[in-house]
Amino acid sequence: MNTQANTAKEVTVEIVHGFVDGGTGGNPAGVVLDADDLSERDMQTVAARVGLSETAFVSRSETEGFKLDFFTPNRRIAHCGHATIAAFSHLDALGRIPKPDTSKETVDGPRRILVKDGAAYMEQLAPRYWGAQEWIEKGVKLDDVLCSLGIDNADLDQRFAPVLVNTGNSFIVVGLSDAAGLAKVRPDFAKIKQISEQLDLIGYYVFTKDPSATSRDATTRMFAPRYAIDEEAATGMAAGPLACVLHDFGGTSQRSFEIEQGVFMKPASPSLIKVDLDIENGAITGLMAGGYGKAMTSARIAL
Repeated sequence: MNTQANTAKEVTVEIVHGFVDGGTGGNPAGVVLDADDLSERDMQTVAARVGLSETAFVSRSETEGFKLDFFTPNRRIAHCGHATIAAFSHLDALGRIPKPDTSKETVDGPRRILVKDGAAYMEQLAPRYWGAQEWIEKGVKLDDVLCSLGIDNADLDQRFAPVLVNTGNSFIVVGLSDAAGLAKVRPDFAKIKQISEQLDLIGYYVFTKDPSATSRDATTRMFAPRYAIDEEAATGMAAGPLACVLHDFGGTSQRSFEIEQGVFMKPASPSLIKVDLDIENGAITGLMAGGYGKAMTSARIAL
């Protein structure tokens, strides 16, 4: 008898694209339902074998609607936007969300989820900002960040100084003056990874508001080599911080933003992330970021 074959575990992984734009593009995430019996080691193994930027593992929660664990190919991550949208869109398509207001339990605490007209939206926290002068105590200068992107001060959108933003995860948000600057970015992944370690970042979110590049509020690129993600097609946890930057530093009272991502990837995978800010007395108190998900295929992973 082959005992190993009899005891081997197989896990079904649905490949769901989060933040699709008009039903196409988006960012693929692995989604594993009914993951209650999987250990953290199992989850990491599955995520590594799937090889996508993030895989979400959905299990029962005693306190929230669902428990979600997120893993990149090389480590756990507290929150993931496109995998959250992928998971809840898929759950909704299967009829497993009884009411539009639900929630997720994560290692970083609970977050509210809203499912509306087939789209899923996730809660993020009020923004916290750290300017470039505050990076110095961690050994990082603004020039280090610009150098790691292959750009200089002349490429920056002077309305938006590069800033570290946290709405649940930390990103450096960098605004460029035009589409040509965004296209010419040449990331040095070793340098970005080192800076991300020093500042405890997920990565960089680089954007332009150049109207020749997009009809949306911004088009973006995201780099997170610390989490084995060189470039990603949609990042909900970074779009939230960007919307906060656009509101707080862009001289606008706008509360809803459409953020495009993935257009500058090769091959392109256009994605659309919608962000609604909660504002009280002029200050952002939280936000909901979301979009549509679409299941594309599935895979079986042996453990």
